[in-house]
Amino acid sequence: MSSSTDLAALLAAKIRDVPDYPKPGVVFKDIAPLLGDAEAFAALVDHLAARSRELGATKIVGLEARGFILAAPAAYAAGAGFVPVRKEGKLPGELHRQAYELEYGSAVIEVQTDAFAPGERVLVVDDVLATGGTVEAALELIQRCGAEVAGVEVMMELGFLGGRARLAPLLGDAPLETVIAV
Repeated sequence: MSSSTDLAALLAAKIRDVPDYPKPGVVFKDIAPLLGDAEAFAALVDHLAARSRELGATKIVGLEARGFILAAPAAYAAGAGFVPVRKEGKLPGELHRQAYELEYGSAVIEVQTDAFAPGERVLVVDDVLATGGTVEAALELIQRCGAEVAGVEVMMELGFLGGRARLAPLLGDAPLETVIAV
């Protein structure tokens, strides 16, 4: 891709709005058409991998579930490790847990306690930044493990929900970048 504007346009053209899903009044952003388009998917993965290298990340976190789809191939392409941050009860072993509020209620996410080495640089990748609850919880887990947040990369930001402001205190100097702003 020649520019971030070109990338945003390519990706936005492949995202489908689904009204009243998962509940009335919500417009769900369906990324399945984007994932099914080889050019758009490759461009997004290449962008995420390049950002990971630029930020010096040695691990990329993917947030369940759609964040896994983006983070795992980006980690591979960047030569970084992939760490899944999962919903409660999905990971074995010793875990760090973090409860959080999201746009439809509350939840708990977990990460294995040995997922990061102290001081390791970690990039968080997710598909959508809405209220910021899931990313905020992930940042707290990463910091609890003793790792450093290198940045947050999100495919699409729903700016009207205020997630960016919620994350600012945890990010410090680490960048938060979104490809598409809605």
